[in-house]
Amino acid sequence: MGTYIIRRVLWTVLLLFLISSITFGIFNLLPSADPALLRAGKNPTPDAVEAIREQLGLDKSKPEQFKNYMERLVFHFDFGRSYVNNVEVKETIFDRLPNTLYLISGAAIIWFLAGIVIGTISAIKRGSILDRLMMGGALVLISAPVYWLGLVVTYLFSNDLGKFPLLPGVGAYGNADGFFDKGHALIMPWLVLASAFAAIYARLLRSNMLEVMGEDYIRTARAKGLPGRSVIRHGLRSAITPLITVLGLDVGILVGGAILTESVFSIQGIGRLSFDAISRGDLQMIQGTTLFLALAVCLASLVVDILYAFLDPRVRY
Repeated sequence: MGTYIIRRVLWTVLLLFLISSITFGIFNLLPSADPALLRAGKNPTPDAVEAIREQLGLDKSKPEQFKNYMERLVFHFDFGRSYVNNVEVKETIFDRLPNTLYLISGAAIIWFLAGIVIGTISAIKRGSILDRLMMGGALVLISAPVYWLGLVVTYLFSNDLGKFPLLPGVGAYGNADGFFDKGHALIMPWLVLASAFAAIYARLLRSNMLEVMGEDYIRTARAKGLPGRSVIRHGLRSAITPLITVLGLDVGILVGGAILTESVFSIQGIGRLSFDAISRGDLQMIQGTTLFLALAVCLASLVVDILYAFLDPRVRY
C-alpha cells in the first residue's frame, strides 16, 4: 500500500508539471495580446511599455520565463499577477475559494444523499411505475442545462421575481451575513447544482444495485433467511463504492468553479472569477484558475484512489 501511495504521488507531481507546462505554452507561446500593453493602459508611450515588459520579465527569453514561472509556482505557489486589475492571482483565488467551497459542499451532500435514496428505491422497485417515474425524472434533470434550470427556478421561487416567492433570489448570497444566512441564500443554487448530479448518481447506483443484488452472496443471504433490510444494506455497501470515486472527481472539478451556477446566481466564486477573466481577456487570471482547477482534480483523484482500497477490501494494489 505504501509503495502504491508513493507511486501515485509521484505520478500526480509529474501530471501537474505537464499541465503547468502546457498551460504556460498556451498562454505565453501562442499569439495573444501583449501583457505589457494591457498593463500600460490607453495610449502608452513606447518607453513605458518597454519598462513594463522589463518589470514583468517579458524581455527575457521564453525558456528563462518558463524557468522563473515554475520556480514561483513550485516554491511560492505564486500564480502571478493580473495584467488587467494589477492584483495577485493567488490572493484573488483564495479570496473567492470559501464561496465556491460552501456552494459545492452543500450541493454535494444533497446530490449524494438524493442519488442514494432514489437509486436504491428504484432498484428495489424495478419495473414499477415508481421506478419509471424516478428514472424518467432523472433523465429530464440530466438533459436540462444548468443555466436554464437556474433561470426557471429563479422565475418560479425567488423572493424578488418568483411567481411563488419562497426562497432568496439572485444576489442574495452576496448580501447575506453569517453562516446560516448564507446557507439560506444558497438553497436554490444548491438545488440547481445538485439536480443533474443527483440524477446521474441515482441512475448509476440503480445499475450497480441491480448487478450486485444478483450476486451469489446476496442470493445465499436471502436463502438463509436474512431480513430484507440487511440484504439491501449489504448490497448497497458494494454498489456505492463506484459513487465514491465519481463524487471525489466531481467535487475536485467543481472546486475549480461551478461557472454556470455562480454566474446565474451572482455568487463571487472561482467559477465567476474565471468567467469575468475570460470576458476581460485577463490571461494571468485565466491561467491561474486553470492551474488551480488542475491541482484540485489531481488531488481529488489521488485521495479517491487511496481511499478506494479502504472502502473496497477486494481492491489490491
